[in-house]
Order: sequence, then structure tokens, then C-alpha cells
Amino acid sequence: MTECQIHGILANERRRAVIERLDASPGTVTVRDLSEAIAAAETGESPPPARVRESVYTALHQTHLPKLHEVGVVEYDREHSLVHLQSAVREIDRHMDVLNGLGITWGEYYRALGVLGLLLVIASLTAFPVVGALDPLLWASGTLAAFAVSGAIQLWADRWRVRRVVGGLLRRYVR
Repeated sequence: MTECQIHGILANERRRAVIERLDASPGTVTVRDLSEAIAAAETGESPPPARVRESVYTALHQTHLPKLHEVGVVEYDREHSLVHLQSAVREIDRHMDVLNGLGITWGEYYRALGVLGLLLVIASLTAFPVVGALDPLLWASGTLAAFAVSGAIQLWADRWRVRRVVGGLLRRYVR
């Protein structure tokens, strides 16, 4: 998939919503359920008004799902109105950095944690007041522990995506 195709997919809010909703759902989803979830998110009403739900359903069925299917991001069964993510979504995931519970991306969080850990170790080595009272190895170990805990939290938050990727790898290599 070209970068131009990826940007074309991400340029549309409903296509991004389809990817996010499917990513949060394990397995196959009906187009009706998908359209209802997207309509509810767009209107802020649950259940969403019927006219909005129908409009979203039509747009998904006629435009967005066929386009996502064409580039291999989703498997779309028109006959049964079922859809699920394909492995090509990983190419798009790189362009959709996910926000964590703090309202920043995981990448920003890990960079900040790394810089903070480095500053704490340097401050400890230079005997900076308060921080210098502890061994630099303790600061480094604490930072590594924070990375490990954060990684576990991120894996738990993204467990459906991780399960899908691991399942895909197992299907590919265990035949």
C-alpha cells in the first residue's frame, strides 16, 4: 500500500472510525453494528437517530468499506454484511498513533519517560540536591521498571490488536 493510499484512507473521518471500531472489537462485526456505533459517536446519542444510522450504513456499504476492502485493510463480505480487519491495517496503524489515558500518544509518553530517566541519572551522578542522595543505579532501575509497567498497561489496553497480530502470525507459521 502506498503512502498516498494510506493518507487517502486516513483523510476520511468515517474510514478512521471504521478502523478504530474494528480494532477495538475482537473478530468479525456486522455492518449494522458498526454503523450504529459510528452514528452514536457522531451524534453523541445512544441510540442514534434512525436517519443518521441509515446514512452511515449506506455510506459504509457503498463507499468506505469497499475502498478499505480494495486496499486490503478490511475483509468485507457484502452478501452477509460482515467485516473484519486484515493484516494490512498494520501499515495504517503506524500513521494512527494512539492516545493513552493521559491524552498524549504512547510515543510521546515513552520519549518523556526516557528523557526524565536520563535527567534523573545525570542529576544523581552530579550530586544534584535531593536527587543525588540516591544511587544512579536506583534511578535507572526505577525508570526501567516504569517502562516495563507502562508496556504492560499498553499491551492490556491494546489487547485485541495484540491478539489479532499474534493470531495472524500463528495462522501464518503454524499450518
